[in-house]
Formats: sequence, structure tokens, C-alpha cells
Amino acid sequence: MNRKQHQTAACLVALLVLAGCKRETAASPDVGPVAETQPAAATPAEVAPATEPAPEAGPALDTKAFAGNFSGTLPCADCPGIDSTLELHTDGTFMLMESHQERKVDPGMLEGTWTAEENGSRIRLDPNSKSEQDRLYAVTSHDQITPLGSDGTPAASGVDSSLRRDAPKP
Repeated sequence: MNRKQHQTAACLVALLVLAGCKRETAASPDVGPVAETQPAAATPAEVAPATEPAPEAGPALDTKAFAGNFSGTLPCADCPGIDSTLELHTDGTFMLMESHQERKVDPGMLEGTWTAEENGSRIRLDPNSKSEQDRLYAVTSHDQITPLGSDGTPAASGVDSSLRRDAPKP
């Protein structure tokens, strides 16, 4: 590649980089949004503007500080309740143990990873077993979480179905 071709290639790369840049616009309540100005003629590099994914807002929940054990009794359609203990570990893994009251069945155990979503207002349990569905919980406070339906809405049972943080062990 000769020097002129090298300079041309460098100019095209610079144009592509500039075309991908997005200029912020300011808005004033008195005059409305400020319009961006566009060049009179677009160069070939500017014809198809680069699209960037919108940056995701990071979770407001400090997962390491939020990790801990939560327990309580959740409603059950065909038994008095489901005794549940959820361990959220600081490494992003979880273990959920559930035991149906008045049933002669071994307690169930579910393991996987957990993440904060919706700017820290809920957490998602992603089980290691792909035959199990993800589970969602609303973070109602640092010490309380409430199960949500698979669509992210609260249950309409009217019964307190929260899991509360266990007291730290000495």
C-alpha cells in the first residue's frame, strides 16, 4: 500500500468513527429541544450511520451487600404453606430449599445464579436446571423480598408471601 492509499484509508476510518459518534442535545423548557445540524451532503461513510446499543443502567443494588439468607412460609394451593429458605451468595450463586407443609415428600432444592434487575428493584434466580423456570422476586427492602409471577407481577393472593432476611449468625 503506497502512502496516498494509506492516507485515504486513514481518512475513511476517521470518517467512520466520526459518523458513529452521537452528539448530545440539550433541551430548554422555554424553547424546546435543540435540533442537531446535519452537513449539506453526506459522504459515503455517513450514509449508513452506526447504531449503538443503549447503555444499560447498572443495578442500584449492591449484590455483595444484599447477599444473605431469606426465609418464610409462602402460600400453597394444596397444602398449608411452603417453608422456603433462599441463600443468596456473594459470588452470584443461590440455593433455594422448599418444603411443603404436611406432605411426606423430600424437600426440594434448587441451585443456580442470581442477578439484580430493574435498577435493583427485583432479583432473578436462574436455575442450573433448564427444566426449571427463572424465578423473580421484588426487593421490597434490604431485609425483605417478595415472589413475583413469571411475568414480573405480584401475586394477587392478598396473603403476605414475603421472605425476610435471617438474623446474622454470631
